[in-house]
Amino acid sequence: MHGFSLGRRALFAATAIGALAAPLIMKRAAFAQDAAGKGAKETPKATTGGKSSSFKLGDFTITVVSDGLRLADKPSETFGIDQPPEAVAARLEKNFLPTDRFANGFSPVVVETGSEVVLFDTGNGEAGRAAGTGLLLEGLRTAGYPPESITLVVLTHMHGDHINGLMDGGKPAFPNARYVMGETELAFWKDPARVGSPAEGGHKAVLKNVVPLVEKATLIGDGADVASGITAIAAFGHSPGHMVFRVSSQGKDLMLTADTANHYVLSLQQPNWQVKFDMDKEEAAASRRKVFDMVASERLPFIGYHMPFPAVGYAEKLDAGYRFVPASYQLYL
Repeated sequence: MHGFSLGRRALFAATAIGALAAPLIMKRAAFAQDAAGKGAKETPKATTGGKSSSFKLGDFTITVVSDGLRLADKPSETFGIDQPPEAVAARLEKNFLPTDRFANGFSPVVVETGSEVVLFDTGNGEAGRAAGTGLLLEGLRTAGYPPESITLVVLTHMHGDHINGLMDGGKPAFPNARYVMGETELAFWKDPARVGSPAEGGHKAVLKNVVPLVEKATLIGDGADVASGITAIAAFGHSPGHMVFRVSSQGKDLMLTADTANHYVLSLQQPNWQVKFDMDKEEAAASRRKVFDMVASERLPFIGYHMPFPAVGYAEKLDAGYRFVPASYQLYL
């Protein structure tokens, strides 16, 4: 299935979901051909931005889009901040990784169900483009999803690298979309009590990017059905209302783990190590264990927002944590 050209994939999808969705599929194909004809925008060498990868999950089509890649120094100041820097360096070296630098990718996901085109998270948006991120729209177009084709945007949580792409040029980036967001998460970030606290920057970003869209939003909690075959699961800690999502179609299941684990080695192999950006570090560690115990015990594929692109893999129990096993061909058969 993955060897199909876009035109063949579009034709397959139109046949599978019937006449109701056929106009959308044909529009996607035409748009993608037009975008391809104009050539891809050049991006910095350190980014994967604009790339995409697709596979089938039952009757659903899953597409991972890279919003870009950010390079940073001093991994121990972000991951394992409660550990001696030497312990973090040793873990990285053992896994063939540099000890002084790391790369952080951003991977929003599209789930095309046949009746909905659902986008999970929106990347860094305009604010990230100077640094080689904020390339979601480019990647969506190349994959055959013009912004107008997105019918539902789901926010796993409201950190800037997930919500800054909601707006583009001062207008909603996805003009035909409805929205789904966590009630707990929204309540925390829009609360004026955030002013004067370390969360003030996030509060302002939510007021700018999220609050204007709330009238078109459904607020959800643990166990909510987002769309047919897509269920929300609370995984609080990284943020006050952080959520993950289980995607199911025709007996096939996938977990979208968002920011439950932010590094494929340091957060998975050592799930109890503290991460700078986890707001409640103990709760975040508990959520990591809960989510990845589920992923490992059920042998579920998962997509992690900050896993190495295309961000799809499995988690195998390893000592006190988990080993990331990148997907190879098993989802393409």
